Amino acid sequence: MEQKLVKIDFYGKEYSIETGRFAKFSNGAVMVRCGDTMVLVTAVASNTEKPDIDFLPLSVEYREKYSAVGKIPGGFLKREGRPTDNEVLNARLIDRPIRPMIPKTWRYETQIVAQVFSAEPDVAPDTLAAVGASAALMISDIPFSGPISEIRVGRLEGEFIANPSSELVKKCDIDITIAGTDTDITMVEGESKEISEEDFLAALNFGHQKIKELNALQMQLVEQCEIKKREITTGEIPEEVIDLVKNEIKDELEEFVHKVTSKAERSETRHNLVVKAQEKATETFGENENYAAKLEKWVSEIVNDYEKKQMRKMIITEKRRLDGRGLENIRPITCEIGLLPRSHGSALFTRGETQSLCSVTLGTTKDSQIIDGLDPVYQQRFILHYNFPPFSTGEVGRLATSRREIGHGHLAWRALKEMLPSEEDFPYAIRVTSDILESNGSSSMATVCSGSLGLFDAGVPMKKPVAGIAMGLIKEEEQIAVLSDILGDEDHLGDMDFKVTGTQDGITACQMDIKIQGISIEIMRQALEQAKTGRLHILNIMNETIKRPREELSEFAPRFYKIKIPTDTIGLVIGTGGETIRSITTQTQTEIVIEQDGTVIISSPNFDSAQQAKEIIEKLVRKPQVGEIYLAEVKEIRPNLGAIVEFLPKQQGLLHISQISKDRVSDVSEYLKVGDKLELKLIEITSDGKYRLSLKAMDPNYVEKPTDSHPKSNFDKNKHQNFNKR
Repeated sequence: MEQKLVKIDFYGKEYSIETGRFAKFSNGAVMVRCGDTMVLVTAVASNTEKPDIDFLPLSVEYREKYSAVGKIPGGFLKREGRPTDNEVLNARLIDRPIRPMIPKTWRYETQIVAQVFSAEPDVAPDTLAAVGASAALMISDIPFSGPISEIRVGRLEGEFIANPSSELVKKCDIDITIAGTDTDITMVEGESKEISEEDFLAALNFGHQKIKELNALQMQLVEQCEIKKREITTGEIPEEVIDLVKNEIKDELEEFVHKVTSKAERSETRHNLVVKAQEKATETFGENENYAAKLEKWVSEIVNDYEKKQMRKMIITEKRRLDGRGLENIRPITCEIGLLPRSHGSALFTRGETQSLCSVTLGTTKDSQIIDGLDPVYQQRFILHYNFPPFSTGEVGRLATSRREIGHGHLAWRALKEMLPSEEDFPYAIRVTSDILESNGSSSMATVCSGSLGLFDAGVPMKKPVAGIAMGLIKEEEQIAVLSDILGDEDHLGDMDFKVTGTQDGITACQMDIKIQGISIEIMRQALEQAKTGRLHILNIMNETIKRPREELSEFAPRFYKIKIPTDTIGLVIGTGGETIRSITTQTQTEIVIEQDGTVIISSPNFDSAQQAKEIIEKLVRKPQVGEIYLAEVKEIRPNLGAIVEFLPKQQGLLHISQISKDRVSDVSEYLKVGDKLELKLIEITSDGKYRLSLKAMDPNYVEKPTDSHPKSNFDKNKHQNFNKR
């Protein structure tokens, strides 16, 4: 393909899409560039169709090259490894708006790969990758109902900003990524600082206008390319098979849709209907060679489609849900806290047949997570992990962290993080773990609720409680029904999954996925209003369980004790290779963090242990003062000279033989042995920085003679007799 390049000025930077220069074996390949950020995106589809599969075989990969910012990867191998959480999240931001735009009957394995080759700090590559994925599909032979574009919207001091830099985002009260076509919104994900529903819609409107500009840029590229799309085989099921299956299960399926309300019953009943229909189809068409091998797949599809149509019809015409609720009703909710005695905080949140068990762990700054990527390395003190074991849906499977789990956990993390106290007010690392024990709709929103309850139970001084709700949509031509607190089947058979989290005062996070090719701002407005009503209802129930954070932390949670030491003594406390500080932490069973300004943070669930560590450190950095009394330990005996004693950590001095007793001492070993501990007074610091201590000076009547003839290291026994005996 001949090299093509299109470009526009986008918020003061040149935004360009180029093809025909890179990766020419791909079905479609583009280099998207804005400023110095460059992302290569390729789209490749296999030449072999897989008609027997019943899903869209699309995979999306997003990778960041460390060389893009002039860095060499850490670790032993010095190469990029498994995708980071950030790369997984960005891959999801590409996949989610792209997937609905590819025909559902497409059965060729398709892969989109986005690679960041250059990254300017002021231009994030994530949205460029999504625009590149759309452009690569548009110029390929892969069927795609695009273009779609993606943009990040921030708001600073009331002004909206398109694709703000990562530094600017930190100052914004809105950070939302929006994808869409020229007419509709297809995906939303982001966070905000308790904004109103009207502010949210204003951000969508602003973002949609900018999306249209990038869609127009893609169309300029398409107009320069010769494109021939592949034909799609529809794989239509014969009408006679459809009619047979429907007639066989019609009455039972309608009763099933209207009367079976629990997930377990629905699953069993659906299975029985499929088995019954398959037996009838096999009996009727089993001898037909063209039908026999496909009957099982066809019957399953027919039953699923028929159930979907009946469910959608019931919701649209009767305003009645699968479990008998009205469109805006929330399932029954129960909240429990303090279930796990050894966790620092815990909560069980149950909404209908969805259940999240949350545990909260408080740690020290050492427990913060180190984040490395294209941005400078930084630490994250708040961590949230979401686990979705297969038993939560009554299935068998592997216990492995999926991309979905990473995405759901990140959404809950975004929802809660703005309500956490500052590190200055609460110097703990915080880990929230949500284990989904039952799942029938919106386990990520259950995680937000259980996480908020668990943090309150742990005594974390959150500003306000946070709740979340998932909204659904059924759209049949001009008829729509917006559903509050959707079930799993309503998500599967419906058109939208729109999650909204927030406090009583505003929205903190959101995520929207759709199965149709976009929804209007007006539908979003209705969904937001219903979500607000539902969120406030859930918050009221949560507040009945615990309204404010506990005043006391768990007895098993670490306590922090802060002291300040001179910065020139930090090395002394750490010791050679960290030997000293390791010794203190081992001896006292504490954790100690020393900051550059000399702040020492001692953490321990035991006050006595922390106090012991504090005293050791204070002694280490304590400056010896003449006239002060110290508890010293004898380290070495020198029979004719005296004893070498350690009177402060790492500080040794001489207890001269003449300072042991008021009586004459001829043999030090008769009075002292190594390991003895005794109180001594520091009587002199010599000009060369050595310390002289005295035992007999502990006598209140002791008077030190003038020091014009201080003993030397080579004095003999006879010279001792010149000292006054007292």
